Amino acid sequence: MKDFFAIVRAALWDEPMPEVEMSDELIRLLMQHGLGPLVFPRLPMTPVMKMVCVQNMQTQAKMQIVLERAWKALEKAGIKAVLMKGAGLAAYYPDPSMRQWGDIDLFVGKEQYHPACAVMRETFPDALKFDEELDHYKHYNLIADGVSIETHRVSVGLTHPRDVRRYAEMERYGMEHAFELKVGDMRLEIFEPTFNALMVFLHSWEHMISSGANIRQLCDLALLLHHEQERIDWKRLEHWLKALNAWDVWQVYMIVLKHNLGLEVSGLEVSGLEVRGKRLMEAILYGETFEGTSEMSATRQSKKYHNRFVRKWHTMQVRMDSAEWVSQFSPAYARHMKEAVWLGGLSRLFAKDRHWE
Repeated sequence: MKDFFAIVRAALWDEPMPEVEMSDELIRLLMQHGLGPLVFPRLPMTPVMKMVCVQNMQTQAKMQIVLERAWKALEKAGIKAVLMKGAGLAAYYPDPSMRQWGDIDLFVGKEQYHPACAVMRETFPDALKFDEELDHYKHYNLIADGVSIETHRVSVGLTHPRDVRRYAEMERYGMEHAFELKVGDMRLEIFEPTFNALMVFLHSWEHMISSGANIRQLCDLALLLHHEQERIDWKRLEHWLKALNAWDVWQVYMIVLKHNLGLEVSGLEVSGLEVRGKRLMEAILYGETFEGTSEMSATRQSKKYHNRFVRKWHTMQVRMDSAEWVSQFSPAYARHMKEAVWLGGLSRLFAKDRHWE
């Protein structure tokens, strides 16, 4: 673990690489977290390491072609889009090719969502389409020339009704104040830095409480905070985080960025959360998730209930178990999750039945 973060820090901040023994386990962890292209070029490369880097460069070249085609199609249709994650965050790395990204994320918002999805289908008529264009989905997905394009109606999926309303206003601010970014020969737009920091953090946390986060997401956040520290409105960011009941989680994340990735910026004066920070870092590093650690919830999820009310009651129980698992990182956010479970559960109880839930 110590060697892992030592070489990641060195590559992240473009510092001399420490002498470490590149064991198979260390290489596996780096590849698991999408950090091979970041670290491998700084080390004596094995054939496997070289293959990872070459494949990443080839993938990026292909994705930039698809991105340019999609972006120009949206522009022609008069649809304003913002480039999320991947290519936009790669610009903060010492070399953008070091940041591995596997899909294209384009935020268009709720009002432009359906027209934008239609544009994507028209632009890529031979693309694989397997997602329905539904209003309760976070994004619409298609695969064009082997590249996944996600057209987002929302940038992060939140469950508490109050969070959804508040975040929509923050999201609107981030889009209205978007700024230009050059990617290859293209000039695109990415979210305003304060909102972008919030979104990148919440995206990682959303993964953490569902399918699992990864260290690359922490690297993204660290570099974003470092390069944009003069443009980030730290008071606004704190206000937003507290409004979403995520301030406690943010501070735990900052402990990890400070102690494990070596980030030093003015907004990181945090202490006293080292134990929870270490626990979060270990869970992310070793791929721990609620589904992978909760035998009781796994049993509940595997059962099929034909009675609608019984099915929804057991779904609520699983989500309560998930909140309990999250309490090891942030008891405050776990309480917030439980409140959202009750509110969401009651609203769905009287809504139209969706059997796949």
